[in-house]
Amino acid sequence: MPNKLPELRRSKAAAQAGSDGTDGAGRDGAGRDGHLLANEILLGLPRNVCNNLVSKTQLVKLPIHSVLNEVNAPIQYLYFINSGLASVLSVLQDGKSVEVGLTGREGFVGVPVVAGFKSSPTRVIMQIEGSGYRILPKDLLAALKTSPPLERSLLRYSQELALQASQIAACNRVHEVDERLARWLLMSQDRIGGALIPLTQEFLAHMLGTRRASVTVAAGMLQKAGLISYVRGQLKIEDRDRLENASCECYATLTRQLDAWKSEAE
Repeated sequence: MPNKLPELRRSKAAAQAGSDGTDGAGRDGAGRDGHLLANEILLGLPRNVCNNLVSKTQLVKLPIHSVLNEVNAPIQYLYFINSGLASVLSVLQDGKSVEVGLTGREGFVGVPVVAGFKSSPTRVIMQIEGSGYRILPKDLLAALKTSPPLERSLLRYSQELALQASQIAACNRVHEVDERLARWLLMSQDRIGGALIPLTQEFLAHMLGTRRASVTVAAGMLQKAGLISYVRGQLKIEDRDRLENASCECYATLTRQLDAWKSEAE
């Protein structure tokens, strides 16, 4: 049975949304069973819409490598990511895959349902364990019929994912591995917060669509320059400003466009 959402209170992870400690709806965040609501889409909804929607969800743990949506398979559940990091993968016929998007607490998994589709064109897996508010497609579709703000938010997020996919495709084609790694680390930090990113170089190679040896060399270059450190399966960003300078233009392009859309939507 879905848990009830008794009161809204803001998480520290989402505090940047409002300097006065409130979100766009004027409330102070949301909590359930001792957990803080950090998903930015939910926090951006009017209080009554958020309460009604979250009351139809179940807050679930999302272990590392768990598959949220599978390619060409019916979408059974949708997720408002609350913590952790999910990777959107394009899967080829030979089983190989490459990352075409990232989503964390700013996002939502199951966008095709919003457009009226029932299956996923991509595989979405958890790279970094976390949690999410899980909802059935029928419950979300019912909420969309009565909530223009929710529909608008999810349509906007679908455009953000499309922007990521197109920019990452270009990035993987024309930029060097060290530049792409820097871009990926910056995008990941934006979504999970903190400087530590618990991933192996083997998994990074899979995400970047390249050989592990290439990632090892690229990570070594960034580490030697003092931009990151790598210890026991964890990458740590040591100097974000310089890492941004080491990244290809794609990170700045994505950030600039997202900021422009945010201004246009205000």
